[in-house]
Amino acid sequence: MVNRAGQTNSAVVISTNKRRVAKWIDRSIIACLFLFAAFAPHSIAVTQTAWLFGMLFWVLRFTVHPRPTVYRTPLDYALLGFFILTGLSAFLSYEPLVSIGKLRAASLFTIVYLVAENVDSVRMVRMLALTLIASCMINVVYTAGQRVVGRGVKPEQLRIESPLYTSGARIGDTLVEVDGKKIHTPDDLFAALTAAQARPALVKAFRHDWPLTFKVERGRFLEGSTSLEKLGIDGWSKSRGWRASGFFGHYVTYAEVLQLLLALALGLFVSLPTKQNSSGTLLLITIAGLGYALLLTLTRAPWLAFLISSSVILLLGTTKRTILAVGLLAIPIILVSLFLLQQNRNVAFLDASDGSTTWRTTVWREGFDLLVSRPRHLLIGVGMDSIKAHRHEWGLFARGRLPMGHMHSNLLQLALERGVPALILWLALLALYGKMLLRLYRKLRFVGQNEDASDRENARRSLKWGSWIDRGLVLGALGGLAGFFTSGIVHYNWGDSEVVMILYFIMGLTLALALSTDNASRPA
Repeated sequence: MVNRAGQTNSAVVISTNKRRVAKWIDRSIIACLFLFAAFAPHSIAVTQTAWLFGMLFWVLRFTVHPRPTVYRTPLDYALLGFFILTGLSAFLSYEPLVSIGKLRAASLFTIVYLVAENVDSVRMVRMLALTLIASCMINVVYTAGQRVVGRGVKPEQLRIESPLYTSGARIGDTLVEVDGKKIHTPDDLFAALTAAQARPALVKAFRHDWPLTFKVERGRFLEGSTSLEKLGIDGWSKSRGWRASGFFGHYVTYAEVLQLLLALALGLFVSLPTKQNSSGTLLLITIAGLGYALLLTLTRAPWLAFLISSSVILLLGTTKRTILAVGLLAIPIILVSLFLLQQNRNVAFLDASDGSTTWRTTVWREGFDLLVSRPRHLLIGVGMDSIKAHRHEWGLFARGRLPMGHMHSNLLQLALERGVPALILWLALLALYGKMLLRLYRKLRFVGQNEDASDRENARRSLKWGSWIDRGLVLGALGGLAGFFTSGIVHYNWGDSEVVMILYFIMGLTLALALSTDNASRPA
């Protein structure tokens, strides 16, 4: 028989154990968020693993008392409504199985809630934001190191009778692989072409930014005593003109990520009260490094996006004199950018004859015609990725003469795949997010401006050290949002999971900051 005291003691032990379990689950969620922040600029696999485990721990957390409180946010209706319309278009798609499979990417919006509902302190918001930016500097250093080392074999002179020339290679091409194996010197190239195989060697090369593959017959060389003479190469060098992609598989993805994080770093620097200190120096180095890497991507839309985002940040966070000074400093950077674009891609910033431009105008016209061809397309779209199975039927990509891809525009892609109502809700989501950021920035800035000598004690109570990080985070997020939308006019960056995960993560951080500073927030 158990007495009442025994029952009470037992209940206390059980309650203590539950609280201990809840505490460890909370710590596991935070660990997943830091893992997310550390790998988001590098690896989609690790980042998504961190997201999935974080979601798993969060679900488990609701099974342990005391259960966590869930707060409302200004973006709930738009986020959930957009996902519901996306799911509806997937189930009613021309290719339901394909479109439903894409709902996993659409469910990445839960990153917003994973961050916003579990980061319950301003200090943690700051640490996660700084981890995200600092981690990206790893691939910036890697990108700079690649440029110093160079890659491949770039012939400076190539004889007409050279086996490479007869196979299609030209002066200035960068030869990087033979049969999937990287080459670093002419000796590597010669050894690969002398391998005892019956089939021709497949030589991968780049001409400006276009990938090429040549078939070169093995064993057919010119007379000579060195590898260069036998290959018909008179002088060579390492290439240093390719488009940087960091640890990602594509330079556009890298450029979009850099634009978002560069805006964050610039927002922090602008909000820093005293810039002549170690924090200012570190932020300047970070901005220079991220800007250098963005420059090396040679991707025009993110360049323009950063110009827009930096303009928004400077207009909101600095004086007219600072804006004028930065504008003058930007002129030589813009000229260097245009020069690099011409030298490495052989195109101008606005070039109607550029292949990527003509490709875009073609798919835009075809996509719009398909969108308005039937009322159901306008209402629910054709379904995510269904154009891949029906492209010939619908006459897309110049009836197969152009490489298959997407519509290269968030606006057109979302309307075509998910319907015009989904597009309107997506625009409403961005507008609400931008409005929330602007309101939060003004609130934080007002409090910061009132941090004077007469009210210093109250200021210390309301804002701890590092409040400039909060303002910088919000300002950078607002600028990054403007840049993201600008680039998305000609890129489908919403369909790039690496980019969207970082956008959602930043969105979650700013929402967590808003919830922490808003005394009127109420449980849902």
